[in-house]
Amino acid sequence: MNYLISLLKSKPAVLALGFALGAAGLGWAHNTEKSLSSNPPATLKLADPGEGPSKSSYAPLVKEVLPSVVNISSSKVVHNRMSSEEMPMDPFFRQFFGQDGNEGGGHFNMPRDSREKALGSGVIVSPEGYILTNNHVVDGATDVQVVLSDKREFKARIVGSDPKTDVAVLKIDARNLTPITIGDSSKVQVGDVALAIGNPFGVGQTVTKGIISATGRGNLGIEAYEDFLQTDAPINPGNSGGALINDRGELVGINTAIISHGSGGSQGIGFAVPANLARNVMGQILKTGHVTRAYLGIYPQDVTPAMAKAFGEKDSQGIIVGDVSANSPAQKAGIQRGDIILQINGQPVTDSNQLRMSVSMMPPGSELKLRILRNGTERDETVKLAEMPTETAKVDSNDQEGGSKALEGVEVSNLNASIAHELNIPASTKGVVVTDIDPASKMADSGLQKGDVIQEVNHQPVSNVSEFQGAIRKSGSEPLLLVSREGRTLFITA
Repeated sequence: MNYLISLLKSKPAVLALGFALGAAGLGWAHNTEKSLSSNPPATLKLADPGEGPSKSSYAPLVKEVLPSVVNISSSKVVHNRMSSEEMPMDPFFRQFFGQDGNEGGGHFNMPRDSREKALGSGVIVSPEGYILTNNHVVDGATDVQVVLSDKREFKARIVGSDPKTDVAVLKIDARNLTPITIGDSSKVQVGDVALAIGNPFGVGQTVTKGIISATGRGNLGIEAYEDFLQTDAPINPGNSGGALINDRGELVGINTAIISHGSGGSQGIGFAVPANLARNVMGQILKTGHVTRAYLGIYPQDVTPAMAKAFGEKDSQGIIVGDVSANSPAQKAGIQRGDIILQINGQPVTDSNQLRMSVSMMPPGSELKLRILRNGTERDETVKLAEMPTETAKVDSNDQEGGSKALEGVEVSNLNASIAHELNIPASTKGVVVTDIDPASKMADSGLQKGDVIQEVNHQPVSNVSEFQGAIRKSGSEPLLLVSREGRTLFITA
């Protein structure tokens, strides 16, 4: 595909920090609070079904909704990796940054840190001061400021976030707030009027109009879980986290991304997280401090006409089970590779993304009733869903044992059948997958990449996160990793 999918966070400036501030060691950390026992429950104002007629002018409802949409500015410290070879060797630069002692044009040192600022939007959803926005607007921010429509400014704290859906919850201590009315996004239809409200390019509150172009958009590669509303209402960088409302002024989505064809601006294809999904995520964050998802344990594939023919079926309906994870709820219920799932809880299933989203929205322990087709015969199966395995490990500077320092900035997760299939490796592959890596880290310099599967640490096999953590604690300052990448193995050391 020759288009570019852009997240809608606006970056107005990058400000260099001086030597003293750069050396202060300010961290680019996830400022997410884990314990929410002190948080009061959020009082949500839900829409009354069928409330209010459509209006020929949107001015009255816009006037009512604008106080609910806020501007968000966040900042973080980033570590520069610019070398002298990448910068001009002009005396002007040397007088500020210094030389390394090579008198006739040697190398010079750049400040290692800079402060990056970003602009976005958010939506007030309760009188207690809770605000919905996108995770990518505040991800890792050390400072978050919220400006209301009446120009009041507040410092916000990040209550919690869910990177897999790009939803974050903020909290401000303020009075006389105007929470938005939350609509039922499952009732949204293609052709409905949609208004996007936010702070594009930092110019200030802006309202644009369009329609809902599609619902249930997924498989775009933007987030791990995608069920986007698509709209042609013009939205641009800075609109991230802003409101997508219907013609009754109800929140139906949180604006998130656009297809920009490299221009960085609106091309009439924008995406919003549905309000129902955002509300579900927020409810879990406020209740437990994190998001849990149910787990079925299969790798689902859409049924194409060619695949249906190969399986001896007339219609390309349902989804096919491409693989079943060991010891998963699906395996325990007797689901087999090659089964075609026709219905979930009595509703027809049309594609793999629909199944993933339906399961992820259910609490662990729920029972999922499946109608499956096996060898030409339909049958019903009931699966008791488990909690999605989400064990991850992130090595940071707080852990100074053994090889921890060398592996600082590396985040790994357990492998499962779905991840193995995406990486095009056998489902039987043992190891932990690198889910994130700081580009400024030592291991990134050594060639470790996101998607690599670490199979050994200093010749010690690791098959899960727990074993990986134990192995790096025992390793030296320069651990030797055996890594699987694109069907081959290679050794990497710090």
